[in-house]
Amino acid sequence: MNHAHVLVYFADDPTRSYQLIQWLPVLEQLDHQHPVEIVARNEETAELLAGRTRLPITLAPGFAELTQVYADSDAKVVLYCNNSMLNFQSLLDGRKLHVHINHGESDKQSMASNNAKAYDRVFVAGEAAVQRHVAGLLEFDTTRLVRIGRPQLDLRPPAVLEPSDRRTVLYAPTWEGDAEYNDYTSVDTLGADIVRAVLDVPGVRLVYKPHPKVTTSQIDAIRDAHGEILALVADAQRRDAGAGHVAVTAGDILAVMPDCDAIITDVSSVGLDWLYLRTEKPIFLTDRHHDAERLRQEVPVSRCADVLEEVEVAELTELIATRLGHDEHHLARAAMRHHYFDDLQVGESTTRFLESVSDLVALRDRLFGGPGLDHAITA
Repeated sequence: MNHAHVLVYFADDPTRSYQLIQWLPVLEQLDHQHPVEIVARNEETAELLAGRTRLPITLAPGFAELTQVYADSDAKVVLYCNNSMLNFQSLLDGRKLHVHINHGESDKQSMASNNAKAYDRVFVAGEAAVQRHVAGLLEFDTTRLVRIGRPQLDLRPPAVLEPSDRRTVLYAPTWEGDAEYNDYTSVDTLGADIVRAVLDVPGVRLVYKPHPKVTTSQIDAIRDAHGEILALVADAQRRDAGAGHVAVTAGDILAVMPDCDAIITDVSSVGLDWLYLRTEKPIFLTDRHHDAERLRQEVPVSRCADVLEEVEVAELTELIATRLGHDEHHLARAAMRHHYFDDLQVGESTTRFLESVSDLVALRDRLFGGPGLDHAITA
């Protein structure tokens, strides 16, 4: 019998592994209270994760293997950081509590879907996420929502940028999503012009940090635009070696943010992570869909940012220089941080997460009369 109290289920290939990797330090803290085991369905993903964490990893590629793993498990709670279609094979086990913890807080349409109804609990960051579920779903039981903040933002990864006397502007676009409705990237529409505009700001260092899936995109327009951006950054650095312009195409963006003075990003978790960590610094938010009213209603952070629907290089260069000198949205961002994160301070999100999982472990034991039950999956 495996004695893990908590299983972390992850079914996807390595290109989506960033979704779980960001949780690993938090899950290792949870392991001190409740033994944690990762259940992977993809062999390459399992190998990658094994190099990133001390947590035990079990590979269950087929449904038969998964049923056996669960039958042999004494786990009480299963955590999910995405909505993979293969999650439903795990959800068949009715003797565990199933909890969706997501892999970020954002205003993307996919963040509030009917998938949420499949889980016993859905951990969310704060009030904005609650409202997103209320507005986006019919007949959804909001008592399933548990507000925990964003535990990853309690982590302080080592800085990756070289020290600089220059003000640093971070361009951090998202990827194209799985479908048009969930496509918020600016890479193929505004990306090159954004980079040109930043490079023209006097005394500024540009850092380009795209979403991991931008670098592996199979979309020609994304791949070509990403290549053009990399070429622009490399050329600028050749012309001015002391500027420090750099493309950071791997690693944790949370290790980049502390050394930056402004961010240009898309609708994604990155802008909200910045709002939490760098509330005092400017945000520029792109609007791929050219729908200002929709953006204002569905993406509240846009109300405390400069929104970019189109880019005239000279105008954006001037706007960035202006915001670096005078940031008129600072007070609005402070209020918006409360809307998304309930005024949680560093460390408090992790505490809420650990306590919430512990509560569910205890609840499961109360519901089933204690540990030691047969946990076979039943269809």
